[in-house]
Amino acid sequence: MTGQERRGPWRAVLIAGPTASGKSALAVEIAERTGGVIINADSMQVYRDLHIITARPSPDDEARVPHRLYGYVDAAETYSAGQWLRNASAVIADVEAGGKLPVVIGGTGLYFSMLTKGLATIPPIPQAIRDHWRARLAQEGAAALHAELAKRDPVMAERLRREDRTRIVRALEVWEATGRSLSDWQQHNMPPVIEGRDAARIFLAPDREVLHRRIEARFSAMLAAGALDEVAALKARMLDPLLPAMKAHGVPWLIRHLEGQMSLEAAANEAIADTRRYTKRQFTWFRNQLPDWPWATPAEASGQLCRMLGA
Repeated sequence: MTGQERRGPWRAVLIAGPTASGKSALAVEIAERTGGVIINADSMQVYRDLHIITARPSPDDEARVPHRLYGYVDAAETYSAGQWLRNASAVIADVEAGGKLPVVIGGTGLYFSMLTKGLATIPPIPQAIRDHWRARLAQEGAAALHAELAKRDPVMAERLRREDRTRIVRALEVWEATGRSLSDWQQHNMPPVIEGRDAARIFLAPDREVLHRRIEARFSAMLAAGALDEVAALKARMLDPLLPAMKAHGVPWLIRHLEGQMSLEAAANEAIADTRRYTKRQFTWFRNQLPDWPWATPAEASGQLCRMLGA
């Protein structure tokens, strides 16, 4: 048997996959079978203001099994991957101390990578430096800052897409604050919270056409459940549009609709298209960054995990 096929004991179950792939239903099933606790690993579902538009677990699901790290961060905050790792580490320790099995679920690949591989120990970036690069981004755009990054830190510039606003700014902030490339910091990691070999891992990989239909149906369901009102309330707060919560899938397009720039149908179509493109990147990221994770279709995943767990 390989390590991934063993029946345990496992320290955790890790369930990843693209948006709308059925991760939540699988996590609830596994947590019910094992007496586990579900822990969020989705960078948008941490935000308190984004319940409907990020498809957070329903009240019924939350009543069936315990859920942790959902909806506990204000949208005005820039919540970092490092903060999630520290919070997740504390929650996992708490769950284990209670004799329960952590069931970590989400679509944010970086969170799973840090959890199983560790985190670069980058010192805090002064607010003045962060404000400087955000202002330049607003004035000059991502392409200009990518060119600036290429002069200062060609290694990171080569890794990042010219339109990747958030990561370009992050790389420039780190360079200015520390005088070192972000790539250098990433080579000196904190130890992993859970070694990959100690977790039953799975990546849900639905058929692409099926996934696209699920994305369309889910966005329609979000609108029916009040997503537009949720985004209107967020818009009323007049937050910085560069904040992560303001860039959640669907939020920018629904804001444009609320401002009279486009119809609701057009906004929904653009949001669905963005989500489809994002799922393509999720497939690629996991394939390249976490190649040892087993993949399964949603129909196969439950049986595969139950065999691993002996559940």
